[in-house]
Amino acid sequence: MLIYAIEDEEGMLRLLHDAIAEAAPEAEIVDFRLSEDALAAIRGGGPKPDAVFSDIVMPPPTGLDFAVALKTLSPDTKLVFVTGYSEYAVEAFRLHVQGYILKPVGAERVREELELMDLPFLKPNEEKLQVQCFGFFEAFWKGEPISFSRSKTKELFAFLVDRQGSACQPEEVIAALFERTEPEKLKQSKQNLRNLVNDLKRVLTGIGQEKVLIRRGSTLCIRPELLDCDYYNMLNGDMSALNRFRGAYMEQYTWAEMTKGILKFRI
Repeated sequence: MLIYAIEDEEGMLRLLHDAIAEAAPEAEIVDFRLSEDALAAIRGGGPKPDAVFSDIVMPPPTGLDFAVALKTLSPDTKLVFVTGYSEYAVEAFRLHVQGYILKPVGAERVREELELMDLPFLKPNEEKLQVQCFGFFEAFWKGEPISFSRSKTKELFAFLVDRQGSACQPEEVIAALFERTEPEKLKQSKQNLRNLVNDLKRVLTGIGQEKVLIRRGSTLCIRPELLDCDYYNMLNGDMSALNRFRGAYMEQYTWAEMTKGILKFRI
């Protein structure tokens, strides 16, 4: 994976490079002080970068000008702006950039952005976390059930799996897991959810699968492509998965009834 880092301030460029290196140790990182040098490298006919992390306020061409040129020269390259100025966000997303990170940039935010890109993070033979949704929900790693210290942590993971990678707001997760959204209880419920998220992250990190969970701002989601899931396989037309569905889906969770009804309608 080839990543460009563009930043005209030397110290900030070094910090950006280090954050990318920590987030994606397998990547080749090429640094540029000027965006025109990065464009020249792309025009040079060599490998196109998979991703670019670029400042916005720079000597011409600015980051916004660079974004326009990049779309023409390398439309498949993902661009993430790294800046200290939040007022450029609207213009950045008008240009359909991949993401927007406010300085100071850290490895975790870089990793979050990379995980949202359609890039080859998995090695061809890397083992996936196995998830069983038909019948009762279970998760397995290398053939062994994953041990969740809290039943609600397991339920949180099940809910995110059910959402198939869609970003989930805290309020909808709370409504499903705690079945209450009263204003006077919402603050405590949000704290309970934060504890569950941290616990889920701990569980996944413990088996080396922390990339499965994505936290972006206040939203949560999972990366479906990192799971070997009977539910997902069925949706993708796998006949063996379809044959394993007997009308039971995440039976321990009442909020899963809607998905179960949709699956019954499909067969």
